[in-house]
Amino acid sequence: MKQFEVPNGYRSRLISAIKQKRKEQDKLKKDYSPTLLDLGKLKFHLARHFGFCYGVENAIDIAYKTIEENKGKRIFLLSEMIHNPQVNEDLLKKGVHFLQDTNGNELISLDTITAEDVVIIPAFGTTLELEAKIQAKGIDIQKYNTTCPFVEKVWNRSEQIARKGYSILIHGKPKHEETRATFSHAASNTPTLILNDMKDTIELGKIITGELPLSEFEKYFEGKYSTDFNPAIHLQKFGVVNQTTQLATDTQAISDYLKQIITEKYGLANLAEHFADTRDTLCYATNDNQSAVIGLLNTPADIAIVMGGKNSSNSSHLVELCEQKLPTFFIDDVNKIISTNEIISTDWRTKKEYTLYNFLPNKPNVNILITSGASCPDTVVEAVIHKIASFYEIEGYFDCLVEKWETLMD
Repeated sequence: MKQFEVPNGYRSRLISAIKQKRKEQDKLKKDYSPTLLDLGKLKFHLARHFGFCYGVENAIDIAYKTIEENKGKRIFLLSEMIHNPQVNEDLLKKGVHFLQDTNGNELISLDTITAEDVVIIPAFGTTLELEAKIQAKGIDIQKYNTTCPFVEKVWNRSEQIARKGYSILIHGKPKHEETRATFSHAASNTPTLILNDMKDTIELGKIITGELPLSEFEKYFEGKYSTDFNPAIHLQKFGVVNQTTQLATDTQAISDYLKQIITEKYGLANLAEHFADTRDTLCYATNDNQSAVIGLLNTPADIAIVMGGKNSSNSSHLVELCEQKLPTFFIDDVNKIISTNEIISTDWRTKKEYTLYNFLPNKPNVNILITSGASCPDTVVEAVIHKIASFYEIEGYFDCLVEKWETLMD
């Protein structure tokens, strides 16, 4: 796999050594058991897979090279590079400007952009409409394109099945940058609809079977479908793709549900004519991180800590999985751990922060599950391990752990 140049400020000696050793031991990625960091009375259990994915490293690599290659020029990002505060803040400090916020609201007027400026497409990709506006300024919009290859894979697969006459259903959050981008690309080729969740899917199923009249479609899915989408026609033949950071199990459940409805309506022998197979569009990194958390949750523990940006969809889903088993804290920075008694966590549903007290168990031996989202630097994970360990007055543990794991690599 291609190697990327990621700033050392995002790397951790300890985490890098652990990841490298686990990779050597499990080249086929079949072992989802966690990694134990045993500090005696305090034990951390790290998920098998966590942190920067291929798409994020690709985006960071391109963005930082773009900055180096264009000194003296104005550099703009269409929106946040990724959903991580440390990375985005660092880019801002280096003089990069964001044209839009995460909801697509304009922060800087496009009227101020000139052909002499540099514009970077973020990892989520962007809409064809925004691309066209930038290109009209005389800017080569593809020159600094950091769109995740797995997002582009979804676009390409959508285009392929669109050519065969299928409409597209996207499992994604309607306001998310990636979903907006995928919707734009898909809708340029075929009628397209966004399904937020299983609730939307069940409602759509009732429309397909005739349990609800077609008139309910426009009312229920307002703002979620392309202007050319005719439910009487375009729900007869479709494929399901997803926002790559959604829960893979949710996308599969949605696809299976609609597949069953189509099978019952048209018969198994005619399934392929009405329902496209799009399983190959699920992102490997999303699958790996989620499967690793499921494996992690088999370990008895007191609490879980998930690190990632508040707006990070893939991080939120890791929190969602952990909360089903044990108390879980969602933080985007080590400074959110105030003391042994106080932590500022984020509600993954509302994105609002709240303060919790006595979050660390008052007991002789404590077990903590650790993971992070695909846009979270390993240095954040390392810092959290450091800080919590300091509360237990464990001396010299870090150098010993690094030495242990780097020795194992020799």
